[in-house]
Amino acid sequence: MALVIFAIVYLAAGAIFAIIMLLAKGERAHIFKRVSPGLLSPLGTVFGLLVVFSIFQVWGDFDRARMAVDREASAVRTVVLLATSFPGEPETQIRNLVRRHIDEAVGAEWPAMAKRAASLTVASPALSDLLRLALSLTPQSQGQIVAQREIVAALENAMEARRERINLSRSTLNWVKWTCMFAQAIVRWSRSPWSKATIAPQL
Repeated sequence: MALVIFAIVYLAAGAIFAIIMLLAKGERAHIFKRVSPGLLSPLGTVFGLLVVFSIFQVWGDFDRARMAVDREASAVRTVVLLATSFPGEPETQIRNLVRRHIDEAVGAEWPAMAKRAASLTVASPALSDLLRLALSLTPQSQGQIVAQREIVAALENAMEARRERINLSRSTLNWVKWTCMFAQAIVRWSRSPWSKATIAPQL
């Protein structure tokens, strides 16, 4: 749609330009020359808006990614704190799996995210094992029942935050926005030389 609209506007501008060039002869040339400088400010404004909108998207993605990472870290920290409700072997297994998840995220996932190659088709092995372990626990008291439920909820929150950060690592400005921005920049900076080269010699 953006390409179609830009093409229509470009063709319309070309037709208007051709008509003006036919009319901009003799004494009428200086009248049309005054119109050209007035168009430069709106063109610059539109280009500035395109740049600002693009920057806002980048900043928005950055803020969302930071919030996702903080949410995942907070959820994992909650799991570690609640693991003390199951002293002994269960607590040790939970801590080991949390440490394994951190090692996997730092050593494998983050480098893959930097290359935009991280995939959601494979779930985090450590988080999956943690969830299975949490569901297999046998609570012996009301406190452990609550702790088990909160551990499962925290793990689901960590998985959701992981999915979000991986999705955001693959986000980028699409080619339509880049095309429109560069096209607008070319039109903006080449508008003045064209006017001088075409209308000025007729004065």
